[in-house]
Amino acid sequence: MAQHMAEHYPQVVWLCPQLPPSPLEAMDMVARATADWPSATMAVVGSSLGGYYATWVAEQRGCRAVLLNPAVNPARDLEKYIGAQTQFHAPEEHFYFKAEYVQELRNLHCGELRGPKNYLAIIAKGDEVLDWREMQARYAAAKVLLLEGGDHSLSDFEPHIPAIMAHLGQSPHVFIV
Repeated sequence: MAQHMAEHYPQVVWLCPQLPPSPLEAMDMVARATADWPSATMAVVGSSLGGYYATWVAEQRGCRAVLLNPAVNPARDLEKYIGAQTQFHAPEEHFYFKAEYVQELRNLHCGELRGPKNYLAIIAKGDEVLDWREMQARYAAAKVLLLEGGDHSLSDFEPHIPAIMAHLGQSPHVFIV
């Protein structure tokens, strides 16, 4: 996605920072980084836990969001991972997931989507980490691209870029979580 944006949309303000393990600190970082972005012209893209975060951002700001195999109930799913962990996409990177982060995740739950038209959820039925049925139910009111097969990291990501870009429109500000 970064390469596509750099090649085709160099004018877009593109932020894709490494977020801290604390959900509260992560959302504070996002809020500070996007504070002066007009909600009508910003978008957020998130994968897995980032999809949960992107939902929170989109609900707070009323902006567009693209969710890639989004976590639906990360407090439940992650409470068994308290302790030393490695990054999913970079196993050489380590962090510590504290028990208090589970409550921070619960505090970020948004409830029913207020602006379902703002969302595009790309969900792979072959996701080996999260239940696609749970994702589909959570985002049923939104636009859902339900993929046969696939995997959690959307290894076949590139063919979905046109749908993502169509949903994002002409957003001059994009934050990736």
